[in-house]
Amino acid sequence: MLGAVLAVLSAATFALNNVAARRGVITGTPIQAMAVTIPLGVVCFLLVLVCGGTARLPQFPPGAIAWLAAVGLLHFIGGRYCNYRSSTLAGVNLTAPVIQLQVVVTLTLAVIVLGEPCTVLQLAGGVIMVLGSLVTQGRSAGGKRSGATFNPRQGAGFLFASLAALAYGTTPIMVRTALKGAGPWSGMLGGLIAYGAATIAVALALASSKLRRNVRSLRRENVPWFAMSGVFVAAAQGFHYSALAVAPILLITPLMQLGLVFRLIFALLLTREHELFGVAVILGTAVSLLGACVVSIDSDVILAGLSVPDPVAQVLRWRV
Repeated sequence: MLGAVLAVLSAATFALNNVAARRGVITGTPIQAMAVTIPLGVVCFLLVLVCGGTARLPQFPPGAIAWLAAVGLLHFIGGRYCNYRSSTLAGVNLTAPVIQLQVVVTLTLAVIVLGEPCTVLQLAGGVIMVLGSLVTQGRSAGGKRSGATFNPRQGAGFLFASLAALAYGTTPIMVRTALKGAGPWSGMLGGLIAYGAATIAVALALASSKLRRNVRSLRRENVPWFAMSGVFVAAAQGFHYSALAVAPILLITPLMQLGLVFRLIFALLLTREHELFGVAVILGTAVSLLGACVVSIDSDVILAGLSVPDPVAQVLRWRV
């Protein structure tokens, strides 16, 4: 139960982060967003751990610390840059179903790395997810918009969203490897280690005069949006890491798909004039959500709930 609650909270705060970051990168840049959100994540986790959680750091073996540092570089540097870049190019609504393909990446790696089973039904769910992400890229996606100034670059946005999905889909395996059985509080400490590694990387990158000029050009009106994004994503990561520490991936992953629904709602409330809300976008999001659930929910549970005939069920249960 605790893992489920943490997963839903993570999905909601991830969605708030995406929409706040989208609002900031309308006139800002992904580099500016990262320069604000990543160090702010360290501050947020330190505040949570100030009551004494840092005393648990020596209990983490060096291997776990190395995994978490690698998560920081892959997820917070590589994945976050690609996420922000895709949002800048095509908006949250178009790119969210593509980024959600991280579920397919995660479960594929779970099969290959962790030896978890994969059924024919889950493979079908992966195909459904891909179809859903393609639907959002269709011409009809631009048929209904609230603002006339936003012209999405779908090809480039799709590319960066796919790269973000690869990064985001890989890191849950790494986090689970590092934190399995360590308890929910270890998720907070794990987040601090990951954010700390990413912050060091950002500090080193700012040795580049070009990047420093980019950051110094940050507009005052964008600071609150990036700050909100930083707080929300730090909270989301804390909830997610804690959920992974106390519950298996196959429980957490389906609940995280609620982020697609939360993103549509929050985008409608906060960035209505800078997003597309056409029929194709909503339909593609719904199809992606369906596919994500088929992929991540236990096949026996789905087949039993739908009362699928036994011969068909046996085929769909067949493990690859």
